[in-house]
Amino acid sequence: MPSATQNEINGKDAAQLIKKGCTAVGEGANMPTTPEGIKIFLDAKIAYGPGKAANAGGVATSALEMQQNAGRDSWSFEYTEKKLEDIMINIHRNCFETAEEYGAPGNYVLGANICGFIKVANAMVAHGLI
Repeated sequence: MPSATQNEINGKDAAQLIKKGCTAVGEGANMPTTPEGIKIFLDAKIAYGPGKAANAGGVATSALEMQQNAGRDSWSFEYTEKKLEDIMINIHRNCFETAEEYGAPGNYVLGANICGFIKVANAMVAHGLI
């Protein structure tokens, strides 16, 4: 769980992790793995959760806090936790299904990138920018 800083795991580090038996990496920071490291993880076909998907819980929680504050409401921990769980399940489903749809099953990097692109493109169309 690289969670400290950007570029924390480079290609050499990723190769060493794979060599030592690492089977999963879930990023908890913004871009902690270099592109070379990501390629090694993807080529090794380990479970790899890129930060843009795996680290989305913090951003989602901030959005829930803003929503709660804007409505001058007070939610219980359980209610907030359930909303966050639903958001994270939806992110996982979207990344997983998009990767499969585009011919790269299990590639959460591709799934997350395409999902993000489609979301921005749809918003631009909705606002008449395209």
